[in-house]
Amino acid sequence: MKQVIEHTCDLLIIGSGAAGLTLALQSANHSKIIVLSKALLNDGSTFYAQGGIAAVFDKKDSIESHVADTLIAGANLCDRSVVEMTARNAKSSLEWLIKCGADFDQELSSKGEQRYHLTQEGGHSHRRILHAADATGKEVQTTLQAQVLKHPNITILERYNAVDIITTEYQDKPHAIGAYVWNREAEKVETIKAKNVALATGGASKVYQYTSNPDVASGDGIAMAWRAGCRVANLEFNQFHPTSLYHPQSNNFLLSEALRGEGAYLQRPDGSRFMDEFDHRGELAPRDIVARAIDYEMKRLGVDCLYLDISHKTDEFIIKHFPTIYRHCLEFGIDITKEPMPVVPAAHYTCGGVMTDQNGATDIAGLYAIGEVAYTGLHGANRMASNSLLECLVFAQAAAKHLAQRIDELPENVEITPWDESMVTDSDEEVVIQHNWHELRLFMWDYVGIVRTDKRLQRAQHRVQLLQQEIHDYYKNFRVSNNLLELRNLVQVAELIIACAMSRKESIGLHYNLDYPETLPDSKPSILTPSLK
Repeated sequence: MKQVIEHTCDLLIIGSGAAGLTLALQSANHSKIIVLSKALLNDGSTFYAQGGIAAVFDKKDSIESHVADTLIAGANLCDRSVVEMTARNAKSSLEWLIKCGADFDQELSSKGEQRYHLTQEGGHSHRRILHAADATGKEVQTTLQAQVLKHPNITILERYNAVDIITTEYQDKPHAIGAYVWNREAEKVETIKAKNVALATGGASKVYQYTSNPDVASGDGIAMAWRAGCRVANLEFNQFHPTSLYHPQSNNFLLSEALRGEGAYLQRPDGSRFMDEFDHRGELAPRDIVARAIDYEMKRLGVDCLYLDISHKTDEFIIKHFPTIYRHCLEFGIDITKEPMPVVPAAHYTCGGVMTDQNGATDIAGLYAIGEVAYTGLHGANRMASNSLLECLVFAQAAAKHLAQRIDELPENVEITPWDESMVTDSDEEVVIQHNWHELRLFMWDYVGIVRTDKRLQRAQHRVQLLQQEIHDYYKNFRVSNNLLELRNLVQVAELIIACAMSRKESIGLHYNLDYPETLPDSKPSILTPSLK
């Protein structure tokens, strides 16, 4: 079969959020870049990030303090050298972003001097969070997009799904040389040949029934890297936000922790409160404790949601302090000045991922992973607030420096096996994909969610194995589609999450197993290695 290559570049970046676009800008002066976006350019998690970016700007603060806070938040499962490297490079990474045009909130000092307004979030011992109101991600995304779109060496391909990484043996080891990609407009698979490939695909929270993430967060990069031969780690650590709005049309809108900070109560359907039964701090307990309590009560009562009530405050107070939440709920017929809000926890952030070094390099030469898709050792067993966008910036810049030293290593005459769909047909059973999709997300929520047990994990493992066989057979026989590609990746990531969870015989950070409630004295990362046939 004749080799057909539709696109060529020096660096293929799969993903168009903070990590991918930063890497593109940092590499474009010496490389031809293609950035692949599964939807539109700004449809990833970066755009929707409400919080800020952590860095030491205050003279009263220190890098040592940022490091210490991160290690504590990660339950000491972080890699200290990675945490130190990230904190050390935080300020310069943000200064670069500011030079690109990012406009963070400022204030006047007591001396009348202009300075950045720094907030303090959970886990941080100092004010060190730069932000743009409560829409920092939008500011970061639009700033980077503006620069990327005018750079002559960067090509954007929107509405393209990556199917698989293409590798070859070079100098006795596997090397990434491009990717097969699904052109959603033309509905065909195309080939991109690249000297290097970077995964910046975000996390895998769509594997759960309820998630705060956009639809594109389907674990594509983790699954592709695993199939290509990369190790993954710590995928049992999934961060859940305790209170998202439970409504079929609200897309799991987050209800700020500030509501509970200002006196909102969590209630059962009968109106009774329950948080005092779980923690002496009640509604002000840490996020993971609140999420576990809600999950326990929902499972115990067999209900779809619980409730968050601030209607005992005055109308004026509620509308003044929470205008966005008030307006959003009102759109769905919920007046929070008069009635409680239905809530469920929602999968929010994937702390584990593809294993990399401090340059973002994976086990495969020429393949990088940066941002939420990666396990760098920064987050450990739990992510500290506002370290995630920071990780995108710092590791994208580190990867760019590493790539600049080796961009021409691969010879030009490497052959790529053409995509073969001569033995497949169009499917007339799309309902199979939809059914499997819903089954997967439901059993992951019930069995591998906020609280786990060995029995639940075993049930999930059995079901995911059956699903994998069904999807494998389907994938072999029918032409690919967006839903099939995402389902294939989500089932693969689900298997990896379950395997990591089953390997950890303790409760630590975001992983809570009722059969092993204690934390071991020598906790280590959970690492999985693929056995390639």
